[in-house]
Amino acid sequence: MKKQETITHIVNWLNHYSEQSGTKGFVIGISGGIDSALTSTLCAMTGKPVICLNLPIHQHKEEYDRGHEHITWLKIKFPNVTSQEVELTETFHSIYNAFPEEIRDWLTMANTRARLRMTTLFAFAGHHKMLVAGTGNKIEDFGIGFFTKYGDGGVDISPIADLMKSEVFALAEELEIIESIQVAPPTDGLFADSRSDEDQIGATYNELEWAMKFIANPHNFETLNERQKLVLDIYTTRNKVNQHKMTPIPVCIIPDELK
Repeated sequence: MKKQETITHIVNWLNHYSEQSGTKGFVIGISGGIDSALTSTLCAMTGKPVICLNLPIHQHKEEYDRGHEHITWLKIKFPNVTSQEVELTETFHSIYNAFPEEIRDWLTMANTRARLRMTTLFAFAGHHKMLVAGTGNKIEDFGIGFFTKYGDGGVDISPIADLMKSEVFALAEELEIIESIQVAPPTDGLFADSRSDEDQIGATYNELEWAMKFIANPHNFETLNERQKLVLDIYTTRNKVNQHKMTPIPVCIIPDELK
């Protein structure tokens, strides 16, 4: 991978899109993870105004601290970066209490967290005439659909969605993003127990990257070991059930003779 050339390409793309859309800069939610750290750094490199938002909802302390450390690092390096913290825990409690008890399951409420953060990001972006920059990578956005529909999947642009997770780490290392983020286990930050993405998915990003490439060019299936077959099953199952996230919203087309 040509790291510096890829970085320059993404920064140029961000600048061009912002100029073409008539917007002033970028709003990004900072989670303390590698994807939001890389995305915010690339946005900062455009020279356009960037607002980094820390949006805690019962956030695990280590995640919160990493996010705060990254924002501090970014503001020192880039004078065009500002930040705000919006504590959403009480708002989340209000939503939780308003929901009927039968729909307060862990997954529903985790997705509600993501959608509450999305609402906040777009409130800032709309007010400041900026774009919400998405932080999803290729495995999440186009492989297994590991994001919340209209939550962290609700964005204006996706600067790193054509990068595998290994490439995200490679660019983060090239840009010297703080070490605590580079070595932290990837997590979506939607659970108070700080469970990792691997805990939820059952496979590592390296394994999922292998599966995505294998599906694109299948060969010698009979030589796969049991772990590889399990990872393929995890990948294909999630890909299938999450197609509703990754494909355009179905539209019922009315025949001309009925109009």
